[in-house]
Amino acid sequence: MKLRWLGVPATAAVLVLGMNQASASELDLAKKSGCMACHSIEKKVVGPAWKDVAAKYKGNAGARDALITKVKKGGKGAWTDVTGGVPMPPYSPRVADADIETLVDFILHL
Repeated sequence: MKLRWLGVPATAAVLVLGMNQASASELDLAKKSGCMACHSIEKKVVGPAWKDVAAKYKGNAGARDALITKVKKGGKGAWTDVTGGVPMPPYSPRVADADIETLVDFILHL
């Protein structure tokens, strides 16, 4: 039996509720930090959708550290087929290290 919430499968409802309640501060941080200029949760903008990033690195023990480094220092090559070669710009030092870690954790848990 599939549980439903307002006509939406239960897993989607939990995700929607979780995104609206628990992650509002992370989304605000992402907007304030400039991340949303190139990314969104659900779809590619300039960079990959964060759900796609989470899926790509799921189960990869080194993903968190690698993504933190990529956000801090910038980089290219991991998503060339999606971005057309547009590099990830460096966000350190204009975004605090603790905020970068919070954002990477948020993305990896999508």
